[in-house]
Amino acid sequence: MTVTRNEGEKEVEWLDARCRGVRNASAYILVYDICCVESFEYVKMIRQQIVDNREGSSSSSDVPILVVGSKRDLQRQRFAQRRTVSVLVKKTWKCGYVECSAKFNWHVLLLFKELLGIAVTRGLRHNHTSIRLQGALHTNRCSVM
Repeated sequence: MTVTRNEGEKEVEWLDARCRGVRNASAYILVYDICCVESFEYVKMIRQQIVDNREGSSSSSDVPILVVGSKRDLQRQRFAQRRTVSVLVKKTWKCGYVECSAKFNWHVLLLFKELLGIAVTRGLRHNHTSIRLQGALHTNRCSVM
């Protein structure tokens, strides 16, 4: 994926050769900083790109997208109320939503459980994905790459 600036706005281009894996992913986790509105705007743009580029795919509506608000430990500095963002993400975008803090390890495990729950609820047919996610739920067995 390449990111270019177009008159002050960020624009994401999905190149066929580089983004085949992104287009064919079984799930997405989009992370933003709850204190930075620009990072949320970027997540909005990426989510829209995912939706647009998966349209026409037979499984486009089955792909779970989880939006994660990071830095929950800095709640007093957030750019919007949690409920406002949660309603937008869950009701309008039809995505999962979790807030966490890596600094204090708050809800980090929860985000993987949430992703697995979304995958199961949407009837994701790829059992291998569910098995890999369940394995990640065991304590101290999670890796972020």
